[in-house]
Amino acid sequence: MAFDGIVTKTITKELEHIINYKIDKIYEPDKNTIIIGLYGKGENLALLLCISANNCRIHLTTHQQPNPISAPNFCMLLRKHINGFKIKKISSIDLERIVFIDLENNENPNKPISKRLIVELMGKHSNIILVDEKNIIIDSLRHTSVEEHSNRDVYPTSKYIFPETTKYSFLELKNFDDFYSKIESKLIEPSSNNTTNNNISDYSIEKIISDTFNGISMSFVKNIVKKLAISNLSKDSLEKIYNKIQQIINSSNPSVEILADQKDYFLCNSDVISSPFFVNYTLDEFYYKKENSELFKNYRNSILNLILVTLKKYEKRLQNIDNKLLECDNRDKYRLYGELITSNLYKIPNKNLKSIELENYYNNNELIEIPLDSKYLPSRNAKQYFKKYTKLKNALELVSTQKQETIQDINYMESIVYEINECTSLSELEEVYEEISESSLFCDKLKLKQKKNNIKKNKAKLLTKNKNAKFNPLKYIIDGYTIFVGRNNLENDYLTCKFAKKTDIWFHTKDTHGSHVILKTNPNEIVPEEIIYKTAKLAAEHSKAKNSSHTPVDYCKVLNVKKPSGSKPGFVIYTNNKTIYV
Repeated sequence: MAFDGIVTKTITKELEHIINYKIDKIYEPDKNTIIIGLYGKGENLALLLCISANNCRIHLTTHQQPNPISAPNFCMLLRKHINGFKIKKISSIDLERIVFIDLENNENPNKPISKRLIVELMGKHSNIILVDEKNIIIDSLRHTSVEEHSNRDVYPTSKYIFPETTKYSFLELKNFDDFYSKIESKLIEPSSNNTTNNNISDYSIEKIISDTFNGISMSFVKNIVKKLAISNLSKDSLEKIYNKIQQIINSSNPSVEILADQKDYFLCNSDVISSPFFVNYTLDEFYYKKENSELFKNYRNSILNLILVTLKKYEKRLQNIDNKLLECDNRDKYRLYGELITSNLYKIPNKNLKSIELENYYNNNELIEIPLDSKYLPSRNAKQYFKKYTKLKNALELVSTQKQETIQDINYMESIVYEINECTSLSELEEVYEEISESSLFCDKLKLKQKKNNIKKNKAKLLTKNKNAKFNPLKYIIDGYTIFVGRNNLENDYLTCKFAKKTDIWFHTKDTHGSHVILKTNPNEIVPEEIIYKTAKLAAEHSKAKNSSHTPVDYCKVLNVKKPSGSKPGFVIYTNNKTIYV
């Protein structure tokens, strides 16, 4: 559900336990988030204030976030004005999504200083505002003004104005009849002539309630309707919805229900007495996972888009190369034309012609029609054909080399796509990004300006012999044998070229992108066929062919695996291999 007024009220009620806690740290991890470090009752807590449009919220947090080396302006202002202050009161009005944090500094008992931090959680209009004791804005995380089509001014020296609302207050309702009277006009279908209780429209009842009453989200009402198993709305069922909302709002032991897909949550009432900050820390964990998931998806999609754009470019290049090779296949025809014209110049009229028929002495003197450029004499046409033949002959060798290089580049990018699809965490994506940032294929897209010396230095650092540095391949123990699996191309190179001994056994799926797999063995050890099969199966599971039922896997001694000089990460050649199907 959205972080609506009901959630805000519940969170605020729990935060009353941090009254008299002292602010000792303030930092701004990103442009939408402020984290306030608190100390009190012998413990340290962290209060998170987030005004992100999709995840605006306030709650205690246990998850550390990076503290920028250079603090942003608003963070510095908060440190100047409220660092060392104590929290004297935390409150919210009605079911408004606004939290007021009253602060006080009693260093001078005769003249205490009071300030207020206002946290507005209103989607894209969210804000964090610091005001003085006269309600004058000292500063805010976001500045708005009436001139910029805002409904109020929010900038330093202006007076803080409470946001206006035209909705009814749910907390001021006296009973169900009062609730029903507020929504009755929106419930009756205009086309119906019935006046019975059963003619209430079930069209978007959650929207009707959300639009009528302040601080109640559509998803919250929708969940209540689902929990109460209401299929056909009537006045009786509306009373059940009203009572359930009241029950949750007034619950002394609120709880949080997380959906099975981990994509949403709902407040509910519980008979079990929970810890003082139960809802705070439950939502902290929920939003931490949600934001990490969103960040992971966005990061993965941005890298994937970069690779796919470049891959498409190289596939088009390969198509052009193939077209050029088809043209090169006709080079001997141009040489033949040139030879036939030259050898028959004595009997060809010395004038401009569109074509000419000559005997082909390479094919039993059969007549062959040779097209000519009418702008030139036959002798000039012969020279043009010889020139074209020479050009295509030279191009053939060059284009053939370009084709092999382009195919290798395409295979490498496809292996990167496989790696990205296999990543399950941000750290793994960062390793893939580090790999592609060192590749010349993506320099233009990444706008890298590294010198060649720095690139070589970085590569030397990555391929260190220190087995505990930088790399963390997957490790499996099967029947007493240790098996290592690379998670990306850099780790594959490290495993095969630096980590593995010459007597270890190397596995890789045949003609399919996948991980390098190393089976650790002792010198002269005869490995059981069962272990070979299980290791090959592991290699298949960590490849693009993991869903295939009959996958060929090549394996050989590491001694027979070589990495060509200057080749792409993860690319090797091998000999004396065997193939097993799993």
